[in-house]
Amino acid sequence: MKQSEGYIEVPGGRIWYNRIGDGHKTPLLVLHGGPGNTHDPLKSALSVLADERPLVFYDQLGSGNSDRPTDPSLWQTERFVEELMCVRQALDLEEVHILGHSWGTMLAASYLIDRKPPGVRSVIFSSPCLSAERWKKDADHFLANLPEEVQLTISRNEKQKTTDSDEYQEAMKEYYKRHVCRLDPLPSVVMESRAKANKEVYMTMWGPSEFSPTGNLKTFDRTSQLHEIKQPSLFVCGRYDEAAPESTQYYQSLVQDSEFHVFENSSHLSYLEETKPFLIIVQDFLRKAERDQ
Repeated sequence: MKQSEGYIEVPGGRIWYNRIGDGHKTPLLVLHGGPGNTHDPLKSALSVLADERPLVFYDQLGSGNSDRPTDPSLWQTERFVEELMCVRQALDLEEVHILGHSWGTMLAASYLIDRKPPGVRSVIFSSPCLSAERWKKDADHFLANLPEEVQLTISRNEKQKTTDSDEYQEAMKEYYKRHVCRLDPLPSVVMESRAKANKEVYMTMWGPSEFSPTGNLKTFDRTSQLHEIKQPSLFVCGRYDEAAPESTQYYQSLVQDSEFHVFENSSHLSYLEETKPFLIIVQDFLRKAERDQ
């Protein structure tokens, strides 16, 4: 299978990309979650789609194989939007489908709404966070269903600002194994990706945990502008997802002629938890988007 990789100059440094596949259909550009995580888990699941179309993955600045500058002013949504524009230009992605996961859906929505870019044939919002306030409300509901001892540990450490303590990290795992990834043991690619992630980016933009947005994304909300997205759109999540099905369906209701699907045995990493159903839904959607245009 044809494959290329390299570096692209973006504001703040260089990012690493990997392009795989030589299929004749429109490329799929993948925006990983985080912020501060890597492309690896998505690549491990999606790479079979490269038989039909090129797939483009990249590690956002600060994480994975990309440069790791230490200037905290770089960790802003707008800079990541500019980075995405650089990727499309450098790789001649005149026509493209976009798939964003988690934070990648925040990036995709900001790009589509703020820049109105030409050539985007469709967009997939996988486990979306398009309102940080709504995400926090869902998280509070999920937290309330954890064992009382876990809840007390979390609230105590957040009040004392000791979220880097071992007990907070352990309590956090209880939430994660219910709402982030329900596979036990965790896939090795998830562990490898976490080792290459950048906690500073995550802390600056999001916060100490998935359920505690304290960074510069804590006021993120694009719901009032989602109607401006005109591309064919697919919203997917897991039944036990921290991106709650009710919220994901609400976002979908704001985008004209969009589609919605729930993976019944998944949480936040449905592309790993139910890889085959995930691939079928994505591939069918991409083919349909191309037929209808």
